Amino acid sequence: MFDKILIANRGEIALRVIRACREMGIKSVAVHSTADADAMHVRMADESVCIGPPPGTQSYLSMPAIISACEITGAQAIHPGYGFLSENAAFVQIVEDHQITFIGPSAEHIRIMGDKITAKETAKSLGIPVVPGSDGGVPDLATAKAIGEEFGYPVIVKATAGGGGRGMKLARSAAEMETAFKTARSEAKAAFGNDEVYIEKYLTKPRHIEIQVFGDGKGNAVHLGERDCSLQRRHQKVFEEAPGPVITPEERARIGKICADAVANLGYSGAGTIEFLYEDGEFYFIEMNTRLQVEHPVTEAIFGIDLVREQIRVASGLPLSVRQEDLKINGHAIEIRINAEKLPNFSPSPGRISQYHAPGGLGVRMDSAIYDGYRIPPYYDSLIGKLIVHGRDRPEALARLSRALSELIVDGIDTTVPLFHMLLQEEAVQTGQYNIHWLEKFLDKTLDT
Repeated sequence: MFDKILIANRGEIALRVIRACREMGIKSVAVHSTADADAMHVRMADESVCIGPPPGTQSYLSMPAIISACEITGAQAIHPGYGFLSENAAFVQIVEDHQITFIGPSAEHIRIMGDKITAKETAKSLGIPVVPGSDGGVPDLATAKAIGEEFGYPVIVKATAGGGGRGMKLARSAAEMETAFKTARSEAKAAFGNDEVYIEKYLTKPRHIEIQVFGDGKGNAVHLGERDCSLQRRHQKVFEEAPGPVITPEERARIGKICADAVANLGYSGAGTIEFLYEDGEFYFIEMNTRLQVEHPVTEAIFGIDLVREQIRVASGLPLSVRQEDLKINGHAIEIRINAEKLPNFSPSPGRISQYHAPGGLGVRMDSAIYDGYRIPPYYDSLIGKLIVHGRDRPEALARLSRALSELIVDGIDTTVPLFHMLLQEEAVQTGQYNIHWLEKFLDKTLDT
């Protein structure tokens, strides 16, 4: 087991890893920009190293600075959290070249799953169901139109190197294809330096279902059920729950086994998430995230497993601590993402927090790195906290979420908390009868300015 782990991240996920390290008797090293000198993850870690000025490109994305911090402190492993360098295959290769352990999958697996076309081809070869669409990149507009006619409109044009909704454009008809194709390529080039796109059939009312998988890198793997992440704004998740409100035990067992077998056959190591669109009882592969997910706490809540601890164990060479037959779902969990944003336009709201009080009580967990007097910097993601609740069933989890929200105080800045008070009054949320388009329509109707 490692003596010391460096966390190449910030905010609540850095705290999350530090806490797991402390429980395992492992010393932690925080890295930080000059803007984060007073951040909670810096205060909580055993050691800290400043790695650069505020912009992420000069600090949290600086590979030389992070490697140097490892060498200075003697850290034997790096936990990347999520975002920043967590899915950067080049970084993983550099880490390994310096005889430092990367707590996550291999550079090869990150590379395979980081390219949407290669990922789709790999998934298909492993028996994972995929969305009908082009076999690879689409070279020109004429080919794009032919594919649209072959599969029938609507179709969606996607960047092969995409993520976060960038480089994605919907074409509802042949007349819309030219604009969709050109815009998607232009956005992809600007965002990822790669303008290659592919085309898939557009499902009209799907849910977003993801399967948590875990491999030991030696041909063994398990799945930990699904999470429903269908409540999204501009392809960004805001509300996640487990298990999915509409997934049957039979469907869970079927798709879970397919995913676990796939990662076992890959020889995959560590945590991963295989994401699907789900419609009319069928699952269609979207992508695989080769890291810990923001919403991992809901899975931890219903299975009683520390996924970060499991990541560290597997990276150190230990076997998985659980078998598939040991994994039983207990109750229902929900997570909401609280951002420093001002409604109705969701504009960033950095600034000083004048008062903060976290909710508590049975079945309530607040993952956050904010505190009274903390100044939220304007340089990074606007996520300031995740409120997670666990109940014996979905109605109890919803009631607990409502109660916990009423206790939460974050003064001095604007947050998205009012959005969740509104959502909990909606019948679609109360009954779980929503799809990936529902929230956008709700916001258009409710927050229309």
